[in-house]
Amino acid sequence: MKYVSYVLFFLLSCMLAQSPLHSQNLLKKLKDKAEDKVVNKVFGEDNSGTSTGTSSGTAASSGTQTGQGRMQNTSGGGLVSTPPDVKKNLAAASSAFKSGNYGEARYSARQALLGVEMEMGKKVLASLPQKVDGLDADPSQDRVTSTGIGFVGLAMERTYRSDAKELHILVNNDALMLSSVNLYLNAGYVSTDEPGKKVIQFQNYKALLSYDDASGYTLNVPFGQSSMFSVQGINYSSEDAFMAAAGQFDIEKIKKGLGEK
Repeated sequence: MKYVSYVLFFLLSCMLAQSPLHSQNLLKKLKDKAEDKVVNKVFGEDNSGTSTGTSSGTAASSGTQTGQGRMQNTSGGGLVSTPPDVKKNLAAASSAFKSGNYGEARYSARQALLGVEMEMGKKVLASLPQKVDGLDADPSQDRVTSTGIGFVGLAMERTYRSDAKELHILVNNDALMLSSVNLYLNAGYVSTDEPGKKVIQFQNYKALLSYDDASGYTLNVPFGQSSMFSVQGINYSSEDAFMAAAGQFDIEKIKKGLGEK
């Protein structure tokens, strides 16, 4: 211990001429190292041994730690996805409007509309078949999204799959996508430059059928005032096989669920 103290005193004297910050940092490192050697000697440990303690005095834990000693999250259930309460937000909108708080009234009204759309989307998904063409629906892939602005941007998604095939369903109010499909449908001709696209009739609606080697078959069917039903089939052997699977969905039933005319 006397030898260690002598070394520390000698090093401190040599570094007084250096900058305070540099000398303090270096001295601390040397002091810590010297103290470690003393502790190891007292407890009969050498430098090659494995420490059984935890760094920076932190108690041991069952969680995973990073190289910096900070624990990583290894559990948790995420956030609860709950649609806005329609009645509660309508009452809040009415109260805010009466008191002249129009910003809050507008926000609550939009939240109420968002709640209506989310509930509507869930019911549309629930009305879809659970099995199509031998493919089971994957409940973890069910999605309902909405902007809460007058049914613009409302989208419902479901995926059916097996090890060999997949069928993806999308019902939405995407104005940009709808206008592009309608532009093609209203053109009234088929171009030889686009052999992967053609206009067909599907359940009394004009539809656009597409095929691409990378993405498979895609069917887009505009219906109602602003809605579209889309189906994508991956690894279907033929157009007939894909259309038979798409035909198991009832557009009129979906249309009724959305309140479309």
